[in-house]
Amino acid sequence: MADESHQNAVFQCRMCGRCCEGRGGIVASPEDIARLSAFLHLTSEELVARYGEQTGGKVKIRAGDTDCCVFFTREKGCTVHEAKPAVCRAWPYFRGNILDSESLGLAKAFCPGISPYIRHDDFARLGREYLRENKLLASNPACEATALILP
Repeated sequence: MADESHQNAVFQCRMCGRCCEGRGGIVASPEDIARLSAFLHLTSEELVARYGEQTGGKVKIRAGDTDCCVFFTREKGCTVHEAKPAVCRAWPYFRGNILDSESLGLAKAFCPGISPYIRHDDFARLGREYLRENKLLASNPACEATALILP
């Protein structure tokens, strides 16, 4: 596991929900669907029917009435935190942020949990370590989040 003090120096989630906002961005891989189904005591088919949508051949978690992930509430935060999809577990270590310093700059302005002082090269190195050690790197663009596929 990456040294936790280094990880905390880069990112500490503030549970603000900003990363849960928007429609159609939370790709759920087959492994994510299995984990969420078990957590919610549903079959995979029930989970996808209730909470998912097919877009571009991928299953994505729907947004609710508040334009946030259907599993996020302002009162409770992420209601599936223990079983959340890999793309959620990986934030802020997305491909764009790892490969491009401008993208990281935008992410820093968006997310209060990312240290404003972290240099891009350090962020990229620690992010790759985090993704690798937590088995969050994706390899199948047909059904996994492309944000987690690194060159």
